[in-house]
Amino acid sequence: MLKRLYGSVREFKKPTVLTLLFIIGEAIIETFIPFVTANMVNAIKDGHPLQEVLVTGALLIVMACASLACGGIAGFTCSKASAGFARNLRHDVFSAVQTFSFENIDRFSSASLVTRLTTDVTNVQMAYMMIIRTAIRSPLMLIFSAVMAFVMGGKLAMSFVIVIPVLVFGLAMIGKKALPAFRSVFKKYDRLNESIEENVRGMRAVKGFAREDYEKKKFNTAADNIRKDFTFAERVVSLNMPLMQFCMYFNSVFILTVGSRLAIQFGGETVDVGQISAMLTYGMQILMSLMMLSMIYVIVTMSAESARRICQVLDEKPALHNPDAPVMRVADGSVDFENVSFKYAAEAKLFALSDINLHIRSGMTVGILGGTGSSKSTLVQLIPRLYDAAEGSVKVGGVDVRDYDLDTLRGAVAMVLQKNELFSGTIKENLRWGNENATDEEIEAACRLAQADDFVRSFPDGYDTHIEQGGTNVSGGQKQRLCIARALLKKPKILILDDSTSAVDTKTDALLRKGLRSFIPETTKIIIAQRVSSVQDADLILVMENGRIHDAGTHEQLLERCEIYKEVYTQQNRTGGDAA
Repeated sequence: MLKRLYGSVREFKKPTVLTLLFIIGEAIIETFIPFVTANMVNAIKDGHPLQEVLVTGALLIVMACASLACGGIAGFTCSKASAGFARNLRHDVFSAVQTFSFENIDRFSSASLVTRLTTDVTNVQMAYMMIIRTAIRSPLMLIFSAVMAFVMGGKLAMSFVIVIPVLVFGLAMIGKKALPAFRSVFKKYDRLNESIEENVRGMRAVKGFAREDYEKKKFNTAADNIRKDFTFAERVVSLNMPLMQFCMYFNSVFILTVGSRLAIQFGGETVDVGQISAMLTYGMQILMSLMMLSMIYVIVTMSAESARRICQVLDEKPALHNPDAPVMRVADGSVDFENVSFKYAAEAKLFALSDINLHIRSGMTVGILGGTGSSKSTLVQLIPRLYDAAEGSVKVGGVDVRDYDLDTLRGAVAMVLQKNELFSGTIKENLRWGNENATDEEIEAACRLAQADDFVRSFPDGYDTHIEQGGTNVSGGQKQRLCIARALLKKPKILILDDSTSAVDTKTDALLRKGLRSFIPETTKIIIAQRVSSVQDADLILVMENGRIHDAGTHEQLLERCEIYKEVYTQQNRTGGDAA
């Protein structure tokens, strides 16, 4: 795991190494300051010349400035290294997510991925900063101070033999109690983010059903669970300070009591005032180093869970990948399903699609009807290889989709979903997702074909109108037509409309279908719809039921022999007649 994360340091190795060097320099200087101070105190006590005392004082000033400079430079390089590491780590995690297939994404909730990219990366960044700075400084200070204390203090240093084991044992017990609570928080963060995401995305439904109070209670429950865990953990960790103060005051009392007695009893021959002063300083340094090590232990162990969650994303192998020698050209828009069966997980018992055999010539218009759960969308998602068939093969242009370069295949297929996304930016910027080099004339032509040009021009800023995140400032029908225009700019060999005209009126739907037939006759068009009128003029209509093709034929053929199609057609036309 550490090796995996270290790969994200990259160009920030230099500031990391510089931080370590300056921290070592700061620790060495700080441990020698009490030694020099003790000598100066003894010199004053023994009545040495003022010049000698001033020289020692000047040396202390130089050492203090050098320590300050080392600490300041280390702080600068440490912040640069840790912030750069976090940036690279976020980039690596986000890039890994971009390579995932739907099968991979299904293993992580979107809320969990957001938590890993934000909270978890921040925790790992904090741990990295602590490791390259405090986790190096504290052990060095502990070792150097302990050595100097025993060199200078003699018997007085025996207090550390009592204090250090007590402090280490206490801190270990505190960490043992607090860490499980910290670890349990991250899954609860996922649930909290999920609650926020669902509420924001479904705000219209929440307000439409007047469920604000319910959503508040659900959010408060998730937030309160996190509060309880953090309260318990912080309450346990807060015991660090009284334990630290107890050890510090015990050490100070021991040194002052025993040291003063020895100094008075032996007239400074065994222990003098300067040594007592140095021992107090070294005692503070040792105990503060142990205190910082305990905090590092808590933070690093807590971030270890974050690091594990991040590495889960980084180590996830994309379910779909390019073959060794991929095909780089799609000949035409023909589509062939040969004995295709599919299930969403290898361990699933039931197939979502079973025994699909289908042959679509390039340029055909194919309609797909079926009830909810009949796997209409699943069928078309196999064409651009969003999933791989469990059995059989799917061919585009006469070539198995698994033999294509993924970008080449998906560049030849354009999908428009019922809930397609628009992104924050202008209408032009959104449309150029289909073709980043599209001219204004090509954009306007695609919008005319998608029946979007009129309403776009009705906006004060026209094609420069700003779209809010998710397209919340346009209607559902307008959003669908803009998404169709965006797909047309790809100039695809296969165009898939997955219930993407559900929010437009029947007149606009008819004009759109007429435009598609006239302007892109060579493009294979696959239209999933709930309305028979949207597909009745198709060259081939599929009726799906329970993951199988129940029947296939033209409108007239299905009216004669397919009871399901006839029933849907009759109900929709009866409804229309009654309304009229």
